[in-house]
Amino acid sequence: MRRLRSRSGPCYSLDLQLSCNWFFPLLLLSATALPAAEAPYYVTYSAQMEEPGNLEVSFDQLAGGNFLSSILELEYGVKTWWTTEFYLDGQATGGQSALFTGWRIENRFRPWMGEHRINPVLYVEFEDINGAEKSLKEVVGHDVADDQLVPNDEARRDHQRELETKLILSSNVRGWDISANLIAEKNLAAEPWEFGYAFGASRPLAFAATPGPCTFCRENFSVGAEVFGGIGTWRQFGLPGTSHYLGPILAWQLPSGAQLMVSPAFGLNGNSHAFLLRFTVSYEIGQVFRRRS
Repeated sequence: MRRLRSRSGPCYSLDLQLSCNWFFPLLLLSATALPAAEAPYYVTYSAQMEEPGNLEVSFDQLAGGNFLSSILELEYGVKTWWTTEFYLDGQATGGQSALFTGWRIENRFRPWMGEHRINPVLYVEFEDINGAEKSLKEVVGHDVADDQLVPNDEARRDHQRELETKLILSSNVRGWDISANLIAEKNLAAEPWEFGYAFGASRPLAFAATPGPCTFCRENFSVGAEVFGGIGTWRQFGLPGTSHYLGPILAWQLPSGAQLMVSPAFGLNGNSHAFLLRFTVSYEIGQVFRRRS
């Protein structure tokens, strides 16, 4: 992803009160009006596809230093082998502004159904965003923390149309989901291809279901971890000048159908944000376009 470089020093203000006020009603709406269960990752994708006809609605927030990024996600199962997803992105930066940063549409295709030792999925996404986008849904190329120090008023003028592809490889080993993603992203304005990776592993705390409704049973909780980062560009492939993160993840499936996920992520080198915190609430709606008799 092409980034603008900051012309000023870092901003450490944590006062997001005014600039973030419009995000929190959305979070409250999501938590109360929306009831989803996938492998608990934020950046890594597994081979799991959305059930055909089902719609999953998610609201994801990322806090990092002086900014708060928010994404509204709509994921729909078109076919058993095809899942599509639409995103709306926004962010608020302390002492600056809150703004809409763009949209994305992704499609995932699973060429072979059934369970195999390794389950491949092909991923294609188109992004229409601006330089103020701070979701960190992926890290590619030489993306570093300092890229996000550019003031919103300047960064929003950088319009970016990008194509992102992923090869998703996923396996189930003794109850563990183990997934690896190889990422290639291209800014369509003649920028070189940028590359990144994501690896994740997760499993539920228990597999046997407890008879009857249960809120805090072990089978309702899943734990995992993921590591992700950039590996340079077509012209400068490799680890120098890249950023990398490691984060544990906890997911809680509520009896109402809602799922909550939280993940603290830690930067692994000096090019990374020292600490990030993600929170997601999601709800799956079954057979949204089913005809009524």
